[in-house]
Amino acid sequence: MKTSSPATPPPMSWRYCGNQIKLWRTRAGVSREDLAEEAGYNIESLRSMEAGRRKPSQHLLQVADNLCDAKGILLAGAQFLVPEKFPQFAEEYIRNEEEALVINWYENQLVPGLLQTEATARTIIDGRWPPLDDETVAARVAARLERRALLNIQTKAFNFVIEEAVLRRRLSTEEAHAEQLLHLLTVGKQRNVVIQVVPSKGFHPGLEGQLILLDLPEHQRIAYEEGQAGGRLYSDVDKVQLLSHRHERILRQALTPEKSAGFISKLVEDQ
Repeated sequence: MKTSSPATPPPMSWRYCGNQIKLWRTRAGVSREDLAEEAGYNIESLRSMEAGRRKPSQHLLQVADNLCDAKGILLAGAQFLVPEKFPQFAEEYIRNEEEALVINWYENQLVPGLLQTEATARTIIDGRWPPLDDETVAARVAARLERRALLNIQTKAFNFVIEEAVLRRRLSTEEAHAEQLLHLLTVGKQRNVVIQVVPSKGFHPGLEGQLILLDLPEHQRIAYEEGQAGGRLYSDVDKVQLLSHRHERILRQALTPEKSAGFISKLVEDQ
C-alpha cells in the first residue's frame, strides 16, 4: 500500500472543466479579460479556475458557455463539480476505516471525527484554511456525521484516547461544548467503544501528533497520521510497529475508561 501524498493535486474534474473553458474561450477568440469582465471575476480568479487550482463556478460555466457559443457543452460540466465528501488525501484512509475490525485512535488536538457532534464538526470544517465554499462545508459535515454509523456496528471495536486539553478547549459556545462532552459520555457507554483521557501532565510520544491504528481483516495492521499539509497512511511493517509501540506508551498515561468518564462528567459540571 502506498502512502498518501501530503501535496495532493486539485480534483481532476476542476482541472478538466477549467481546461475546457480555456479551450473554448481560445477557440471563440474571447480574451481572458473579456470573460472575466462578463462573469464579474478578477483576472487571477479566472486564471485559477482555468488552471483547475480553484473550482470553476457554475456561474462561470454559464457565462463562458454563452459567450463562447458552446451550446450547453461547458455548462454540462457542472454536474461533475459536486463537492467532495472528503479531502483527497483522506480518501484511502476512509476506505480502510470502513473495513477495519479494530480502530485505535489517539488525538492531541481535536475530538476524533467519529465522536464529533454536528456543531463540533461544522466549527472545524468551516474553520479550514483556505476557506471552503458553503456547499463543500455542508457536504463534508454530512459525510462526517454519516461516518458515525460505524460505531453502531457491534462487531467493530473502537478505542479512543484523547488528551485532556482537547476536552477543555471550547471551540465555539458553552452549549456546543457541553453537548460534545455529553455525547462522549453517551457513546462511551456502548460495549464496543472505549474512551480514555490522558491527563495534561508530563511528556509522552503522543504529544508529537495524532495517531490512528487500523486492524484490518487477515490480521493486517496499518497506521495513519494527519497534519497541517495532509495525511499519510502506512503499511510498512517496521513503521507500523514503531507507531504501535508509541501508542502503547501513550496508553500507559491514560486514565481507565471508568475514571475517564468521571473526568468528563466533572468537566460538564464545571461548565
